[in-house]
Amino acid sequence: MTVSRLGAGRYTDLLDEPEGVETTVHRLTTSDDATVTGVLRVPAGARTVVTLMHPRQDVTHHASVPYLLRDGYAVWTQGSRSPNNDLNLLHEQAIVDFAAGHVRLRDLGFDQVVCLGHSGGATLAAFYCQQAGAAERLTTTPAGRPVPLADTEMPLPDGCIFMAPHPGQGALLLRVIDPSVADESDPLSVDPDLDPFAAANGFVEAPESTTYDAAFVAGYREAQATRIARIDARAREWVAESRAAKKHDDRRRAIAPRVLTTYRTDADLRNVDLSLDPNERPYGSLFGRRPDLTNYGLVGFGRLATAEAWLSTWSANTTNADLARCAPGVTVPSLLLELTGDQASFPADIARFRAALGADDVTVASVPGTHFGGPIAKGAPTGTELAAHVIDEWISRR
Repeated sequence: MTVSRLGAGRYTDLLDEPEGVETTVHRLTTSDDATVTGVLRVPAGARTVVTLMHPRQDVTHHASVPYLLRDGYAVWTQGSRSPNNDLNLLHEQAIVDFAAGHVRLRDLGFDQVVCLGHSGGATLAAFYCQQAGAAERLTTTPAGRPVPLADTEMPLPDGCIFMAPHPGQGALLLRVIDPSVADESDPLSVDPDLDPFAAANGFVEAPESTTYDAAFVAGYREAQATRIARIDARAREWVAESRAAKKHDDRRRAIAPRVLTTYRTDADLRNVDLSLDPNERPYGSLFGRRPDLTNYGLVGFGRLATAEAWLSTWSANTTNADLARCAPGVTVPSLLLELTGDQASFPADIARFRAALGADDVTVASVPGTHFGGPIAKGAPTGTELAAHVIDEWISRR
């Protein structure tokens, strides 16, 4: 476990796409006149299309794509209006983008449209299904920006696959944010009593698993919630100031961007204490093998966000995109697919999601693998490959 490759293992090797696949790029206009892009790959004779979309990542070359094509399914990979960018990611707009892709696929005449939501894409798919089937859809974001969901055509998919589903961006950030940050303007500020990587609090150097005291864990999690609430307060203050400026026709002040910088968001205790919510995960986080170092680096969730994006996406207290809360609105047949070495979704999460899903037809399955579909051990099949077999079997039964 060397320092030179902190992020090693995050990405898996891609299988080559099969021959004879027709690929087309589609420019879509959403119901609120944004432009997004979808890439459609169609093997000869495919009548079922599997969609992939993530609220903030480009999934054009998702590792599942070649496996789905190999198994004879068309694949639609959808972009949002905020690709690879947390800065102004509003989940209420992202599902408007998602809707445009579903409308196009229905227009193209596929017999069956199946959503595959991986990681944060799972919550996006659940949020989409909840709003698509709602009698009264949301009219604004948590910050009050109007969104045209009521006037958006939102076809329901024929089924949903939730692969390595974490609880949603806001709920996930609540788990991983470092509450020992004493000064939001200083990335190195530390409250020593809450420092997760201090020996005085139980931390031991990698690769040995730490064992935290239960009292420290409880206090740490309470402090995580306190830090989120502190950032919420600043976000609400900025939104209120912008609204006041708009009311007084001070347009420059109303649109002037102020960006929340949230330091140190790779500090989930479970990543270094493998006895907490145990599964088959390796030591380390989603971002690398040494959370005690990557926590201080550039990578991490919600690093830069407008106040609106924070309230819509990153605050567990205000976001509408929470998988457990959206799950009762998912009524289409569903596959809940656990990766047994997941570093962001744990067995208790899978049980909670299963209990919450509103569908009558729910299948729960698990395969060995890490969150991004890597192998559980060196030389083992990848989680992506093993998941593909389960997905093919599940779709074939539809």
